Amino acid sequence: MTAASPGHDADGTGVSPGGPAGTAYEEIGPRRAPRAGHTVPDARSGTGAGPVVDPARFAERPSSRYGPRRVHARPAKRRRRLRAVAGALLAVALCPVAAVYVWADTQLRRDVDLTALGGRPPAGRGTNYLIVGSDSRDGLSTGEVKDLHVGGGGGRRTDSMILLHTGAHGTSMVSLPRDSWVTVPRHTDPDTGKTPAPAHDKLNAGFSYGGPGLLVRTIEYNTGLRIDHYAEIGFAGFVGIVNAVGGVPMCLDHAVKDEKSGADFSRGCQLLDGRQALAFVRQRHQEAQGDLGRTRNQQKFLSALAHRAARPGTLLDPTEILPAMHAGLGSLVVDKGMSLSGLVTMFRAVQGVSAGRGTQLNVPVSGVGIATPKGSVVKWDAKKSARLFDDLRNDRPVTVPKGS
Repeated sequence: MTAASPGHDADGTGVSPGGPAGTAYEEIGPRRAPRAGHTVPDARSGTGAGPVVDPARFAERPSSRYGPRRVHARPAKRRRRLRAVAGALLAVALCPVAAVYVWADTQLRRDVDLTALGGRPPAGRGTNYLIVGSDSRDGLSTGEVKDLHVGGGGGRRTDSMILLHTGAHGTSMVSLPRDSWVTVPRHTDPDTGKTPAPAHDKLNAGFSYGGPGLLVRTIEYNTGLRIDHYAEIGFAGFVGIVNAVGGVPMCLDHAVKDEKSGADFSRGCQLLDGRQALAFVRQRHQEAQGDLGRTRNQQKFLSALAHRAARPGTLLDPTEILPAMHAGLGSLVVDKGMSLSGLVTMFRAVQGVSAGRGTQLNVPVSGVGIATPKGSVVKWDAKKSARLFDDLRNDRPVTVPKGS
């Protein structure tokens, strides 16, 4: 007879630790049954005789006079009740917010029908938004026009244009100077009814000649990008939104004073109210690069405004949401396909850029202040701008240097 080796009977038959061969065991703790479907041998015969259960360890807990107690039943019911109560409380808390959003969605001025435009480029990858600041004075009194230094000029023209692209590689925010020398495509002149051939002019002339529709067509014609959504805000809405969020903090590396826009700021960080903010984004006479310097200020301010408006209290508190929305909806114009959720998505993309999750740049230029029969203009760098727009159209990372 040989000595039994570890894990074997004296006859060499393999056993599982703690029992004979072929036995499947698991650690059994208080009030736990063996794993279903497994049997263990009878201790005397070594044959499978049913589950090993210690009656003392697995006996049902003492019965009350109402019958056997159910282990874990109460905690499960309690958790379900707590979840139901929490869900009900959350619904009650969000109800005012939902009501505000439903109301706001009905108030959007969906005046721009992009689907009615002809001669458009094919859709690319990602989503392209055109964000326009117009000099519309709708909603302003005579006194406000004077106080805001926005008198003079008639009609409605563009004061700023930003192309916002969102896609697989993040967000790119590209400013298009309003004095850009571009080709305005063939269109019908609303005043004369004539249809002039495509001709060179300033970018904002497209808006002057044919409103948002012709502006979109002009940008598409010169960039090859298809604009998916349009959002435009006038002076009154801009001022109202800034005031509704409690002002926007800005840090300036030099003092700014511009009589035409009313800008008068000292160097350093300060909180701008609506009137001051409008003066800041409109001033360009102190900027070394004129229109290009102003577009950089506009990007900087828009990012700061988005960051300010995205504070948790503003997004979740109806008393904060309503004034902000009411202030902006009066002069906010969007395309017919834009929903309120789409507008929020656009705004969050801008906020992401302000938080460093995106790229801000001007369209690359080759000359500033170039004299033409239409006045002083900004000329795009043909090669670099083409590469930028090709990157955006194919939703690739932007390869044009930010300083271009």
